[in-house]
Amino acid sequence: MLDTKIEKLLNHQIELEFESSQYYLSMASWAEKSGLNGISAFLYTQADEERVHMLKLFHYINDRGGHALVPTIGAPPKEYKGAREVFTKVLQHEQIVTKEINDLVDTCLKVKDYTTHNFLQWYVAEQIEEERQAQTLIDKLDLIGTDKGGMYLFDRDMESFAPKVAGAK
Repeated sequence: MLDTKIEKLLNHQIELEFESSQYYLSMASWAEKSGLNGISAFLYTQADEERVHMLKLFHYINDRGGHALVPTIGAPPKEYKGAREVFTKVLQHEQIVTKEINDLVDTCLKVKDYTTHNFLQWYVAEQIEEERQAQTLIDKLDLIGTDKGGMYLFDRDMESFAPKVAGAK
């Protein structure tokens, strides 16, 4: 049986994963509208990946006798100043998610819920990858600066990179 405190925190994590998916979706729409089809494809893939993360939590909570709840969140921003702002916001959001997962893992240890602790190790490893990926993209955009040719190549590379990121076909 799932500890009620852990269940509440897991439901909060569902909210964060749902929020991540919605942020990526909003950013993808902005990028697509802005002619950044590669960045858009990457972000749509990321939105789907975050939804999968959310569903893993849903099934885990329900399988352990808890009740996974559908969250209500506010709408994400609709406009961005550029690709660098998008990926900076991605990194900031992923850092928040990482902190919350780490706090959840800590609580699991305190209440001796080793099963949930073990389940969450996948999320711990995933967050390392999410933050590294966002930082790498920011670093590349910093190298490009305001060079439009560089941005064109970055966007083109993102399009070929997108399916590989989330294991899509």
